Amino acid sequence: MDEQNKNMLKAVGLSFVVILLWVLLFAPEEPEVPVEQQQVQQDGISDDGVATTPPTAGTVVSLSTNSLGEISLDRALEDSDRITIDTPSLTGSVSLLGGRIDDLSLKRYNETLKEDSDLVRLLSPAGVNQAYYVLFGWSPAGNLEFRDVPGSSTEWTIESGQELTPESSLVLSWTNEIGVTFRRIIEVDENYLFTVTQTVTNNSESTLRMAPYGIIARHGEPQNLQNFFILHEGVVRMTDGELQEIDYDNVPDLDYDTVEGANLEKQVVQSNGWVGFTDKYWMTTLAPKPGTSFTSVAKYTDRSDIYQAESRYPAVDIYPRSTIETVTYLFAGAKQWTPIKNYQDNYLIDRFEDSIDWGWFFFLTKPIFQLLYWINGKVGNMGWSILCLTLIIKAFLFPLAYKSYVSMARMKELQPEMEKIKARVGDDRKRMQQEMMAMYRERKINPAAGCLPILPQIPIFFSLYKVIFVTIEMRHAPFILWVKDLSAPDPTSILNLFGALPWSTPETGTLLALISLGVLPIMLGVSMWLQQKLNPAPTDPTQAMVFAWLPWVFMFMLGQFASGLIIYWIANNLITFIQQYVIMRSQGVKPDILGNIRSSFAKTNLPIVGTPKEKEEPPPKKPAKKKKNKKTTPN
Repeated sequence: MDEQNKNMLKAVGLSFVVILLWVLLFAPEEPEVPVEQQQVQQDGISDDGVATTPPTAGTVVSLSTNSLGEISLDRALEDSDRITIDTPSLTGSVSLLGGRIDDLSLKRYNETLKEDSDLVRLLSPAGVNQAYYVLFGWSPAGNLEFRDVPGSSTEWTIESGQELTPESSLVLSWTNEIGVTFRRIIEVDENYLFTVTQTVTNNSESTLRMAPYGIIARHGEPQNLQNFFILHEGVVRMTDGELQEIDYDNVPDLDYDTVEGANLEKQVVQSNGWVGFTDKYWMTTLAPKPGTSFTSVAKYTDRSDIYQAESRYPAVDIYPRSTIETVTYLFAGAKQWTPIKNYQDNYLIDRFEDSIDWGWFFFLTKPIFQLLYWINGKVGNMGWSILCLTLIIKAFLFPLAYKSYVSMARMKELQPEMEKIKARVGDDRKRMQQEMMAMYRERKINPAAGCLPILPQIPIFFSLYKVIFVTIEMRHAPFILWVKDLSAPDPTSILNLFGALPWSTPETGTLLALISLGVLPIMLGVSMWLQQKLNPAPTDPTQAMVFAWLPWVFMFMLGQFASGLIIYWIANNLITFIQQYVIMRSQGVKPDILGNIRSSFAKTNLPIVGTPKEKEEPPPKKPAKKKKNKKTTPN
């Protein structure tokens, strides 16, 4: 290295040391926060009068200590005075610390089918693993401070009510140091709807300004998150008729707000909307009284790993000796269609039934579910209801099926003519296709008619799959014999001879479960195979092989699908078999089912019981040519 390069390196190193010492010894002062931003941070009110920074749910991470360590559920429930919640659908309690609704279980639903299974727990208090709770309060504005309004750690006093039931409400109160009284009236119906009325009575001599809010806080993602492509789990909200769904994975990707220190998205609701969290079967949502303007917020705080759904109301002025109130509906429970539809119709909660994930084919999933629900009301068993639904769908599609099977029967009559064309044109595919199309036109046959029943079956099948997968009415719904849950795969397994051997079936979702076929998937494969045998196998060897394997491929593919869906497909195959057989016979075509079965086994060189395989005769030997004697020419 020459002297010039050495000097350059020394200069760069010396400059770095000087800059480092300057930063350490003479660090610049932090810039002042602009006056407008200070006002937002202090007041919690933006320029448009909407509460922007209600108290963060993370301030109540632990009820008994200031540490962030998790505590047991029992300890968390004991650390605050509580009022019992007891309804036909719910059991739990309201904490007087903060007036939080943070302890809620569903009486009508258990975790599993076992008799000793725990009730499904929806809400859990702060401090425990997977905490999930609801807060209400007021954001201060003007010359008020947070100590002047009730927050997450306020000790409320019981004004009336010793138990929260559909017949008795709960009234909590708290008065601050300047004589302002806050009341919280909580009511609940027989299903899953709480009505929370917050009132403020200004007993002071000055006009006060504040904004009410509601928060649903969820610590971390749910443990039983499905992560399935046809199911939405996460934030769900309605904004003046527009539905929005945000997955948990996408909430942290929302715009970062430097004032609130979180990722969030706000939508101003003019007159009607709701916001909350939805799981596969359960939901917690805030729905301000219809006609009320508010800001709907989806929020994620990275430092505390807390997801929040918030309803923030505009700030209001409370004059001396006056009282104001705000009403918020809180839905916390199972996504049963009947009560949700009732809240939509009677409480005017806009499009509340769309909180159930109907998917892209909502124009099919909704009527299919409503028809299935109506049938179940008459029959009383979801399994038999699915069979009745299958009959109705097949009857609805019968005109297309009739046209298709008649066309197939007429094409079967043309089989000898098609063989003649093949023999005449040889390998000239273009000419063969031209002559066959000419024959179709002459006989007025549409070769594509065979696809007519299949096209509408695809969206109907997917829609029924969606209905069975997402609706809670299918959860733990029994059918007959071994089928105890139509929303779960067949519990039997060929690996333990359907319960004859003393070991359990593989866990759902594992690789071994794919070959653990139950009774229903096997019946599905056999029904598809029999349906194929109404027609002879295709003459093309490749097509014949694909068709031969298709039933068994579907059998394994659908082996872990919901039992209700497999039952529908089996019934659909059997009805299709009967329809096709009868229609073909009416057209003078007698399906040779046994002959087609024998032919399929013969092509695979498999013997059929009762039909000995003929011994192939060796080809006849060609007669040996006689050798000609060479003529010798005498020397």
